[in-house]
Amino acid sequence: MYRDAAASPLSEDELPALFASFGGCRHILLAVSGGRDSTAMMLLAALRRRQAGGPDISVATIDHGLRDESARECALVLERAASLGLRGLMRRWTGEKPATRLQEKAREARYRLLSEAAADIGADAIATAHTLDDQAETVLMRLARGSSLDGLAAMRAATRRGALLHLRPLLGTPRARLTATLRQAGMPWIDDPSNVDPRFERTRIRDLLAALGPLGLQAERLALLARRAARGADALDHVAQATLAAAMRRDEEGVVLDPGLLAGVPAEIRLRVLEKAIAAVRTGDRPSYRLRLERLESLQAEAEAAIAAGRGGWRRSLGGALVSLDRDGRLLVRPEGERHRGRGPAMPQV
Repeated sequence: MYRDAAASPLSEDELPALFASFGGCRHILLAVSGGRDSTAMMLLAALRRRQAGGPDISVATIDHGLRDESARECALVLERAASLGLRGLMRRWTGEKPATRLQEKAREARYRLLSEAAADIGADAIATAHTLDDQAETVLMRLARGSSLDGLAAMRAATRRGALLHLRPLLGTPRARLTATLRQAGMPWIDDPSNVDPRFERTRIRDLLAALGPLGLQAERLALLARRAARGADALDHVAQATLAAAMRRDEEGVVLDPGLLAGVPAEIRLRVLEKAIAAVRTGDRPSYRLRLERLESLQAEAEAAIAAGRGGWRRSLGGALVSLDRDGRLLVRPEGERHRGRGPAMPQV
C-alpha cells in the first residue's frame, strides 16, 4: 500500500511528539498483539521511556483462542516486552465463539479484557497501535455506510472508554514507517492471516484503498478528511450543546424541550440536541451506547411532524428513552424504564 522501500524509520527525535499524549497519564497499558503495528508501538514506547522517564508502561496481549498459534504468539509478546524492560500480562477470551460478526465480537472482547487488565494493575489509560492506514480504511468503511460527519471523523487520537483514556499515538504514522523502524531494529513481528482474509470487510477495504491510490485517494488524503471532519463535528457539537442548554429544562422525570426555541435552528443542530437529550436520561450502561443515525433521523422527522400537526399524545421510544409530545406542545424525554414496558399498547420503536 505504501512505498515501503522509500519509507524512513522513525527517529528518536520524533518520539517526544509521537508520545506527547502519554504525558498526563500515570500508568499506560499497551495493547500488543505481536503484529507489526503494535510491536512497533511497544518498541517505540520503551525507547521513549528510556529517553525521558514518564508514566509506567505495561503490555497486555489477548489470546482470542481463534487460531492454534495464538497462545504461542502471546507468549512471544511477553518475551519481547520483558526484553524491552516492560511488564507484560496476558488475558484469554474464553467460552464459545460466535458464528457470525466474529471480528466485531472479538474486538468487543478485546476491549473488555483490556479494561479489566488495566483495572487490575491500576492503569489509567490504554494505548492501541492504530495507524494512518487504519484511519484511512475506517474513513472508507464509514463512507460505504453513508455515515455522518462524526463517522467520517473516524478514530480520534484520544477518547474516553469508561474510566480509561484510550490513546492512539500512531494515528498519524504510516504503516510503512513502522515497518522500516522494526527492520532497522531487527525486531520481527507476527503476520495474522485474518488481515488478508477477504471474508472480512477491512481486508476488502484495504484492497480498495490500494486501488484508489493512483486516483489521488491515498491514505494521507483520507486521513486529512478525517481530521477536517472531526473539526467540523466538534464545532457542530459545541453549538448543539449551547442550544440544548437554552432549550432544555429538567424536571423530576427527565428532560423537557421547548420546540419553539428550536424552530429556527438548522436541522443538524436539532438532531444533535435530540440525541443529547436522550443521552441525558439514559441509565445503567446505556450512556456509552451511540444511537443509530437512521433511527435518530426517523425519530426527529416523526417528532417534528407531530409538533407541526399539534398531535399531543404522540410518543416513540429509542435507545432506552421515551420521547413524547404533551398537550402543551412540549417535547418530553424520559427514561423508558420498566414502568413503561408491558403496559398497554407496545411503544412504537424507530
